[in-house]
Amino acid sequence: MQEALPYRSRTEWPSASTSGHKVVHPSSSSSMIEGLVKENPVLVLGRRGCCMCHVVKRLLLGLGVNPAVCEIDGGGDEEARFTAELAATAATASGSVPQLPAVFIGGRLVGGLDRLVAVHISGELVPILKEAGALWL
Repeated sequence: MQEALPYRSRTEWPSASTSGHKVVHPSSSSSMIEGLVKENPVLVLGRRGCCMCHVVKRLLLGLGVNPAVCEIDGGGDEEARFTAELAATAATASGSVPQLPAVFIGGRLVGGLDRLVAVHISGELVPILKEAGALWL
């Protein structure tokens, strides 16, 4: 008979080594998102367990891109601080207020899942990824 796994309130998702991408957890730093945008050629910001974030990650992984992923737990003060910082960072990057998931490529806000898929279907995504240094083909 199998033993049940103990319940933990903060279950960690599979590590970067098993899932193929790195997961960055937000901290209380005031310019954390801005720093992540500058450090990583491709950054996906979203809520933990969000199906749209999963689709964004799978699309990028399918193209051969290894995005940095910053996930927050839904609700609470952490999400409010996170979205306020995201709005401030994106306002300087594109002039619009983004929704989660938000995808940054080469330091610029591409948008959410709908915008990323539209850019991919139009054939513009691969050249953008190459220009950002995220794709080596």
